[in-house]
Formats: sequence, C-alpha cells, structure tokens
Amino acid sequence: MSEAGATLVIRNARVVTVAKDGRAAVKPIRGEDAGELHILERADIYVTADRITDVRKIAANARPRPALAGAQEIDAAGRVVMPGLVDCHTHACWAGSRLDEWDQKRRGVPYLKILKLGGGIMATVRAVRAASVQELTDALLPRLHEMLALGSTTIEVKSGYGLTTADELKMLHAVRDAQRHFAGTLVPTALLGHAIDDEQPGFVGRVVRETLPAVVAEFPAIAVDAYCEQGAWSVEQCVKLFSRARELGCPVRVHADQFNSLGMIPAALHLEARSVDHLEASKKDELALLAKAPGTFAVALPACGFHMDGRYARVRGYTQQGGALCIASNLNPGSAPCGSMPMIIALAVRHLGLSPQEAIVAATRNPALLLGLIDRGAVAPGLRADLIMLKDRDERAIGFEFGSSPVGTVIAGGRVVRA
Repeated sequence: MSEAGATLVIRNARVVTVAKDGRAAVKPIRGEDAGELHILERADIYVTADRITDVRKIAANARPRPALAGAQEIDAAGRVVMPGLVDCHTHACWAGSRLDEWDQKRRGVPYLKILKLGGGIMATVRAVRAASVQELTDALLPRLHEMLALGSTTIEVKSGYGLTTADELKMLHAVRDAQRHFAGTLVPTALLGHAIDDEQPGFVGRVVRETLPAVVAEFPAIAVDAYCEQGAWSVEQCVKLFSRARELGCPVRVHADQFNSLGMIPAALHLEARSVDHLEASKKDELALLAKAPGTFAVALPACGFHMDGRYARVRGYTQQGGALCIASNLNPGSAPCGSMPMIIALAVRHLGLSPQEAIVAATRNPALLLGLIDRGAVAPGLRADLIMLKDRDERAIGFEFGSSPVGTVIAGGRVVRA
C-alpha cells in the first residue's frame, strides 16, 4: 500500500496485532486462539486520518526509511504498540459520593443489606435525579479523560441511576454530550433494570411500557441492560423487559450471578443476549452452556472482587470450553471505583487464571465485537487507528505491572492524545 497521504507513522514497533494473517477476526476469539496475539517483532504502522493504512514488517537488515513529508513520526524504539483498550462495561456517569457506604462495608455490613436500607444504587439515584445534564456531563468527562490516558480508547457507559423516564434519558443525554468533548469513542447502554424503586407503584411495568419505548425513540437500537439479583430485578422481570426490548430492535445484556445464581444464564441465552456480565456466583453447568453460545460473551469484572469480597468469576473452565471472554472495569461509585483497564488486566491475570495474552484479547478485540464495533480492537489495515504504546518492549508488562500505568502513548482515531 502506498505511503502517500500518511498523517502519522509509528516506526520500529513491536506490534501486537491481535489479527491473524494481518486480518482482524469478525467472530469472537475463543479457546486456544485467545492466547495468540500475532506479533510482528519489528514493523512500521502507517495511519491516514483516523484509519490504519498499512502495517509493514521490517526486515532484520533493512535500512531506515526516510521521513514522510507532512506526517507526524513516532519512533517506538522496539516498544510494544497494540490496540487501544476497549472497556465494555462501565457505570462512569454518576453524581454524588458513596464513601460513607464504603465505611459500612469495611465494618462488615453486607452489600445487599446496604441496598435494602436505601444505600447502594439508590443513594446514587437520588444524587443523579438532583443533577442536571450539564452537571452529569461535567462529572463524567474527567473520568473519561483519565481512562483514555490509561489506554481505554473505547468506553461503554450505562445509564441506570435515574429509574424514571426523564432521569434515564438525562443520563443518556449526558453521555451523548460528553462524546462531543472526548477524543475516544463512547457507547451508551440503557441500563433500565438496575434497581427496583419501591416508591413507584408498578415500577417494572412502567419501565417496560413507558421508559423503554421513550429511550428507544431517542436512541434507536441501543443495548438494553438489567441487573438480575436478589433485591433487584428477578429473572421473570428481566425476561419481560428484554422480550419487549428485542421487539423494539434492541440487543440485550444482563448483569447476572454477582451474589446469587438465580437461573438468568439460561434465560439470557434463550433471548440471545449479547453478554452476561459478573458471573461470580455462576454454576459450572451454566457456565458450560454459556461457553457454547455462539453469539453471547461472558464479561468478567474483577475490580468488584478486589474491592468488595474477594470473589472472582471462575472463567478458566469457561474459556477452556471455548467461551468468548471479555474483561471490563465496571467503573462505578460503589462496588468498583476503578477505571484503569491495565489494572483490570493485572487482576485478570492474578485472579481469573488468564495468561497476559488472553487478558489482552479480552480487553481489545473481543469487547470491540461485543459492542458491535468491528473496526477496532486489532492492528490491521482498514481499522480505526486506536492504538497504545507501552513503556516496555514486552507486552506481558501490561499484566505484570500494577499501581502505575504501563501505557506511554495513546492514539485515538489517528490522533496522539497522550504522549
């Protein structure tokens, strides 16, 4: 491919392509394939506007190529260049603080008891209802910029702290407004089944009849999510919401088995859910069913176990049975106050039984496919130029280090946003 017109060239990089034979997979990466990163020991990457136009392997005895007129050049000097990280499960839009609740947890009060006493999600709901769209946007943007600096170039952001039609739409409007000021990509999700608001009679029916259609009218084909757990939405209530969402042309996702296994996995598979997230309390036989589902991902959220109770999703067997795995930060004001995907990779290697290579796949290409974004999560011609350069020459460093960022340079849509 011609170098003419390149606006950015990264030279002398160790390129983690996550793209077999130079082509990014269009199906989830499963089983043993998830451990293959497809590395070019030394290569140049050419970018024009927001797209990768060429990834050119450099021969051992090759002479340095001359600089291209008009192109920004970065010498990687052998450091790792890999796809930008894709954080496919966050609650990054919120108002208020839950530090007092954290003190209760530290004293041993169970989370579900805190929820029943009006804390947890409902505490954030009250703060979000009192905030304007502008205030939510202003609170969201600094979190997003920090996540971007840590390598997350694509970030999913859920609603779910409104629990009324107006307030759920307010949150989604804040996410949409934040995109105008954010160099990466935001993917909104309508988490309409987050908690049960006992102060609204017939709450579940109202969400299905009123809130869901109103959201879809403004955000067609948006993914619809729910939290299936004791004290939150039951399996039957989730099925009711998701069935209507599917009728309206929306994909569905579900939080399931965080504290209790309630049977949501079989129901989610029947509804062809795009993902089942959490899974800390999942049964082995249901994880086996999930592993064989062709279009459904598992999303593990290890920050919850680290912050709350030391429990982690048992996904080693799931991946060995051919499951398609993603990992995500679950950034939220209560159970996972962490927006660092490098930290999530480090936790996944230590507590989920993943190799660094598997964790990288679960943080790049697979979550991109989960979000329906086939143009990122790998390094190959034609894909969006969302890239990160590590400070190290070995990609395993992103799973080895913790407490500081292993990411040196971040490129979003072909533009260097952190150097």
